[in-house]
Amino acid sequence: MVEGLSNNFYTGLKQLGLSLSDQQLAQFLRYQQELLDWNTRFNLTAITDPEEVQIKHFLDSLSLLAVYDGSQIDLLDIGSGAGFPGLALKIVRPEWNVTLLEATGKKVTFLRYVIEVLQLEGIAAEQGRAEELAHQAAYRAQFDLVTARAVASLSTLLEYSAPYCRVGGAIVLPKKGDLVDELARGRRAAGHVGATLKADVAVEVSGLVDGRRLLVWRQQKECPAQYPRAGAVMVKKPLG
Repeated sequence: MVEGLSNNFYTGLKQLGLSLSDQQLAQFLRYQQELLDWNTRFNLTAITDPEEVQIKHFLDSLSLLAVYDGSQIDLLDIGSGAGFPGLALKIVRPEWNVTLLEATGKKVTFLRYVIEVLQLEGIAAEQGRAEELAHQAAYRAQFDLVTARAVASLSTLLEYSAPYCRVGGAIVLPKKGDLVDELARGRRAAGHVGATLKADVAVEVSGLVDGRRLLVWRQQKECPAQYPRAGAVMVKKPLG
């Protein structure tokens, strides 16, 4: 065990079926330290208790492995913020190719610094807006797995995510709370962007007891070229 990582963190790893090396555990501890240090200067997270960082950021991110895992995955994390879930997943799955997409320059600077400090390869932090980069050939339909931990409606998240996903790939969207109406709108939106809901899985990790769920969508066909629309249009006229 690495000093500085809580028993609840280790319990959560066990519940997720994950066994990490000392190097990976040390990377998580350094990530936490850098996050909390940078957070005193920049607004990266509202969670400042170390154990809560380990549970509500790290374990929450790693819970995605309960519904999607594999080798040589190309992952896109939209609106990565301080690196959740993409950077945390990269630590546990170093063979994955990970792109962290973030619009805020200071957050991108932080992500690039942590990537360098942790000596991670096969991961890049890109600054840009999701609705713009999705129309570039270098990004469109290039990823096996797309995720977005952003606070937005399912219909909006699907419109952001589907254009980046390869046909046959997966979109995993973490959510919590009462989703009856939102999920109905999300299903309708998915029809517009070529996706379909494949699974709705409860997150069962100690400490994450607020009804968190992972919604897994399959990209059944190419997303039509008109999506995603401009951000202002999505707000005014959401799909679904």
